[in-house]
Amino acid sequence: MNAIDVNSVLSQIRAMQAQAGNRPAPVAPAETSAAASTGGFGSLLKSSIDSVAKSQNTAADLQKKFELGDPSTDLASVMLATSKSQVSFKAMVEVRNRMVAAYQDIMNMPL
Repeated sequence: MNAIDVNSVLSQIRAMQAQAGNRPAPVAPAETSAAASTGGFGSLLKSSIDSVAKSQNTAADLQKKFELGDPSTDLASVMLATSKSQVSFKAMVEVRNRMVAAYQDIMNMPL
């Protein structure tokens, strides 16, 4: 089962914060287009959202199997999958909230 590892997400956020604290040298225009083609933050965000959706679908499938009486599905695995999907969804919502707050801060900056 593929679920977002909360510790992995937190370590990536901390690494990005550390990089943001270190002011990098200006990037040449040729390097900018190369960085944009690799995906960067957008692809990371999309893969995280896809992973959350997959964990929710897996939890829903396990719940359905348990409700239908599948003998290979036990209650503990259903509860664990449901909890993992809830935690990953809450982490995704928190990231979204922080992104919206950062956007609002940038939009409210005086020119």
